Amino acid sequence: MRNSRTSVDIEHNENFKQADSEHGSGELVRASELLPDVIPILPEERRPVFPGQLIPLVVPDKWETTIKAAMESEHKVIGLLLTKTEAAEQPGPDDLYTSGTACRIHRAMRAEGRLQVLIQGLQRFSVDKWISEKVPYRARVLYQLERVSRPESEIKAYAVAIINVIKELVPLNPLYGEELKVFLENFSPNEPSRLADFAASMTTASKAELQNVLQTHSLMPRLEKVIVLIRKELEIARAQAKIHEKVEQEIHGRQREVFLREQLKAIQQELGLSKDDRTAEQDRFRDRLKDLTLSDKAQKRIDDEMEKLGLLETGSPEYSVTRNYLDWLTALPWGRYTEDYIDLNEARAVLDQDHEGLEEVKERIIEFLAVAEMKGEVSGSILLFVGPPGVGKTSLGRSIAAALGREFFRFSLGGMRDEAEIKGHRRTYIGAMPGKFIQAIKDTGSANPVIMLDELDKVGASYHGDPASALLEVLDPEQNAGFLDHYIDVPFDLSKVLFIATANQLDTIPAPLLDRTEIIRLSGYLTEEKLDIALKHLIPRQLERAGLTRKDLRITRSALRRIIEGYAREAGVRKLEKQIGAVVRKAVVQILEGATKPVRVGSDSLEEYLGKPEFKASRLVGGVGVSTGLAWTALGGTIMNIEANRVHSSGRGMTLTGQLGEVMRESATIAYSHIVSNAEKYGVKSDYFDNAQVHLHVPAGATPKDGPSAGITMASAFLSLARQRRIRNKLAMTGELTLTGQVLPVGGVREKLVAARRAGMKEVILPKANQGDFEEIPEYIRRNLSVHFVETFRDVVELLFPSRA
Repeated sequence: MRNSRTSVDIEHNENFKQADSEHGSGELVRASELLPDVIPILPEERRPVFPGQLIPLVVPDKWETTIKAAMESEHKVIGLLLTKTEAAEQPGPDDLYTSGTACRIHRAMRAEGRLQVLIQGLQRFSVDKWISEKVPYRARVLYQLERVSRPESEIKAYAVAIINVIKELVPLNPLYGEELKVFLENFSPNEPSRLADFAASMTTASKAELQNVLQTHSLMPRLEKVIVLIRKELEIARAQAKIHEKVEQEIHGRQREVFLREQLKAIQQELGLSKDDRTAEQDRFRDRLKDLTLSDKAQKRIDDEMEKLGLLETGSPEYSVTRNYLDWLTALPWGRYTEDYIDLNEARAVLDQDHEGLEEVKERIIEFLAVAEMKGEVSGSILLFVGPPGVGKTSLGRSIAAALGREFFRFSLGGMRDEAEIKGHRRTYIGAMPGKFIQAIKDTGSANPVIMLDELDKVGASYHGDPASALLEVLDPEQNAGFLDHYIDVPFDLSKVLFIATANQLDTIPAPLLDRTEIIRLSGYLTEEKLDIALKHLIPRQLERAGLTRKDLRITRSALRRIIEGYAREAGVRKLEKQIGAVVRKAVVQILEGATKPVRVGSDSLEEYLGKPEFKASRLVGGVGVSTGLAWTALGGTIMNIEANRVHSSGRGMTLTGQLGEVMRESATIAYSHIVSNAEKYGVKSDYFDNAQVHLHVPAGATPKDGPSAGITMASAFLSLARQRRIRNKLAMTGELTLTGQVLPVGGVREKLVAARRAGMKEVILPKANQGDFEEIPEYIRRNLSVHFVETFRDVVELLFPSRA
């Protein structure tokens, strides 16, 4: 209820007489009147009031009747009792301490809607009996007289100690000085009782500690308690002063540093040794432009923006936007090109050093570089490497950049859904930035780097725009000479940039975008090629990462072959490298545990390092109604067994299982219809299918499958079932079948032949229309494979059952 902690002691000595006792102490007796025995009681929630204090209070409205009762009495005296807790909304007699201070109300008034009173502490009291336990509270009280039980010299020593502590407090806080001044005007320092109460009131002690002082009637114990509180207050004041001084020193130090820097800057500007921020920025931008060859539009835009920058205040938001824009414009390598160094022999050496196999791809790259050397420039072509993951598409791009001597920049298009990633944001947006292509040009510092666009087949689209459509302008040689980024807003020539894109498949790439690229296909690696890659590249890299050398660990060729065939059978070599890394890490543990060097890893001990193989040796399923097909996946080629069986003879029909896609189900229906309609021609009884419920299954059932290339394979399974004859061993096939028995071409021939070799096939049936694709396949893939080209299913039948065709 109190307005502030600071109190004013104004009780004058002439209002009281001091009757000296024989011990030098006395009791306070009012000269003109006695204090009443029954007084109104006002609960106080914050701090107790000590005798001798004049305290302004703000009284809640719920105690207004108590104030009125005191003002209407003859003496205008009210008793203040401290509440034990602050939780009670309407404290009762049980919530109050029994010792308090009798006070006189000098003034009571309502201001700003609040009841304000001015009270003066007179005398300590204790409650003898409650007269009224309802508001307004009234109680019969006993006024407490001071008791002195120690010699006067000891009391004086405590009083002097309190005075000394107060002297130390005054310089630390000006408020203490004001309180001391008022106290000295009304009381003498030689009054120990008043001095103790004053010292207690000026502390920030808790209400319980102050109440303890108030209800201590004997002077000496009270002095002992007060000296503890006042010394604690001195320690708090010293700590506050120390913190304040430290903060002031830091603030003054920073202000002084700023002031000196400003003075130094002004002196340097006067002497011509320094420039202000705006001038320094403008000079920095001009210095960047000295060695650049800008287009007319770019030069005009920069001049306009420089003029604008000179007029803007450095603290304005527009200044920051203009400065950032100029920073980007002047950081671009306008007209700065890296000179191409094309040496075909060195290019071959670089490609052979970085990649094993891929002879056809390397030859195609050499042809590309040869044309560039003859023409005198590398432009007009966008290469697109298509193949399974881990076959070296990205590293081929790095090798091309190294062979040309150009800078290389790579970024992934996978999951990109915002057109602004390609063409930049407009400068009106907060945090606007140029697109990836302009960032690539800036980072490489060259206007003709090699930019690799990874995962072109995984570009998405959303309400932010279609990045694939935005790429059309970038990858079109007829348009990218004036590529316009939304942020730069000035045409930039990208026609000298060599773009190389990568993809796992072509199906998801828009046709207009695909039309702008030159496709180079990369198939998977054969086992022998993986062996060479592991020995020359993967093992040395993993040994280096683990801090080992070939003298510490030896992995035999037989172990590598088993890793390839049993743990890493994918088309690329990423999983192979992971498995080699796992072997190397376990070998490191063995070496640190004291194993003898070199640690030898053979095929017989491989399971100790990698566990059981993930892949079993391919077991070719044979039997009546079983045929072997070749399929293409994003991870490369694979073989696919197709099984047909007659379930019962009570009705005609066909069942398809194996999670087949719509196209593949149509192919199965076409194969079934063709065999049924031409049964006698292919040596099948005409009524075989009349009462046959046929079930065709394509393992594995958990893997989704689709595509038309299994047409002749499914027809072969139906024919084998109907004729009850096994198909020749180690014979695989692929081809789309029509209802009239024509065999149409398919895709992924190279990947399928790699899968056939990997599975140990000896003969392969391909559509006649794919003969040109077959002839482009390298010899090392075709080696040891007998390939038959067919135009109709009759040709296929002659190969399936040659002895009785």
